[in-house]
Amino acid sequence: MKQRQAINAPFLKDEIDSAEQLKVVLEHITGALIYTDRHMNIVCCNNNLIEMYGAPLDLLRPGEPYAAFLNWLAGRGYYGEGDVDALIADRLDGLRNPSSKSFEDHTPDGRIYRVWRRDAVDGGTVTVMTDVTEQKQAERAVLEGRRQAEQTNRKLATLSSKLSKYLSPQIYQSVFGRDQNVEIPSKRKKLTVFFSDIAAFTEATDDMEPEELTDVLNHYLSEMSGIAFRYGATIDKYIGDAMLLFFGDPETRGVKEDAETCVKMAISMQCRMRELEQEWRDRGLQRPFHVRMGISTGFCTVGNFGSHDRFDYTIIGREVNLAARLQSAAEPGSILLSYETNALVKDVVLTEPQPPITLKGFARLINSYRIVDTYDELAKDDRVIIRERDGLRVLVDLTKRDRREAISILEEVLSRLKERLH
Repeated sequence: MKQRQAINAPFLKDEIDSAEQLKVVLEHITGALIYTDRHMNIVCCNNNLIEMYGAPLDLLRPGEPYAAFLNWLAGRGYYGEGDVDALIADRLDGLRNPSSKSFEDHTPDGRIYRVWRRDAVDGGTVTVMTDVTEQKQAERAVLEGRRQAEQTNRKLATLSSKLSKYLSPQIYQSVFGRDQNVEIPSKRKKLTVFFSDIAAFTEATDDMEPEELTDVLNHYLSEMSGIAFRYGATIDKYIGDAMLLFFGDPETRGVKEDAETCVKMAISMQCRMRELEQEWRDRGLQRPFHVRMGISTGFCTVGNFGSHDRFDYTIIGREVNLAARLQSAAEPGSILLSYETNALVKDVVLTEPQPPITLKGFARLINSYRIVDTYDELAKDDRVIIRERDGLRVLVDLTKRDRREAISILEEVLSRLKERLH
């Protein structure tokens, strides 16, 4: 015979000497309680049990079989559909061999009772039922709230992902990272502005079908945007086949480095365009794209512009117009710089001054400079000789000077240095 564990309930111990004491204890227990003997007959129960289940008193009197109570519950749908006899037999078996784990009873009207069973000292079983309906409802509410929150977060993530396609990464992070308020006022900052446009775009695409034109244009813009992202440019907008980008907001590395990064990006774009030329020829594009680019550096007004209902984070000012005008004046496949941009990048790229030009919207003649290439690339092709040390920088452009003249100048510099040593 299995060893029974004594329960700590005071009314099961020998000290209970009166029915009145038993009644007091039973009615002060939280929840419903029923005590059955080893023969599974009812010994006693409290009023909470009667109220919770609504069973007739005759079924719950001392000496009545517990099985009769279970049958009464089954007749009122407590066990749902299925083999009622098997379900009752399973409950009786649980009464004979109570587990240390609790289980739940679900009533036909939707209540939920938590049920615990423990061995008593005389071989009987004590069963305690607690109404946990409100707790379960609260748990379900929390789970449902969590589910809805997760669903909302997924929707927001999807929406956020879609919105990111319409915003430059820097602007997207500023808005969704809460670094800036969407109602921030505009501000003045020194930026380097880039403007590009495909030369003779209409003529180059005149014989293309709209679907094919869309595909080629999106390919071009995707390639150029990918390069812009790698260099950290803020993409302001696409205007048909034109692109307006800038460096220096919302993040800046410093005016000089922003300008250097911008021109390196532009050179990288032109290199990629030469690679794409053959791809487009293979696709039937008879006149591949050639891109003109203009870059200027100066103070611009940057921030949110628009109505109360819709903002556009953009830049305005003289330098924006200048970059656009320089682009228009550039030869297809070339890059024109403003005077200030050229001054900032002269250590990294070789440029050629262009004749002063008259640009629409500018009263004075504008000095511009055409990018040849970076010094690093020119040195690889033996087009320049460049040597740099602390306090020393030697640059020889082998494409512009007679080499004998270059040697003569270097010998003159060397002679003066030797004189200083003495």
